Amino acid sequence: MALMITSECINCDVCEPECPNQAISMGETFYVIDPARCTECVGHHGEPQCVQVCPVECIPLNPEHVETPQQLMAKYEHLMRAAAVTTLTGSPAAVPPMPFSPPDVTPSGA
Repeated sequence: MALMITSECINCDVCEPECPNQAISMGETFYVIDPARCTECVGHHGEPQCVQVCPVECIPLNPEHVETPQQLMAKYEHLMRAAAVTTLTGSPAAVPPMPFSPPDVTPSGA
């Protein structure tokens, strides 16, 4: 799953620089996490760094973006390829959509 920041965020600014994928940015009223860039730090760290540093514990898993560890690793690899293109060309590479969708997590009987 990608992570999310709840409205309990106090805008302390400690999470944004900890994100290795630049998934965290300032939203309208509090910080937000881009689920297309959040890998829960898979590929970089053993634990999500934003969760580790958040003083108010307002960064839970985002139930709208369910992903397996394998999908998170594929997203990490995809982001690293895009970063390599940017490094080689000197021009920011747009990160195209992932080549797969998360599994359907609709509860049975719904």
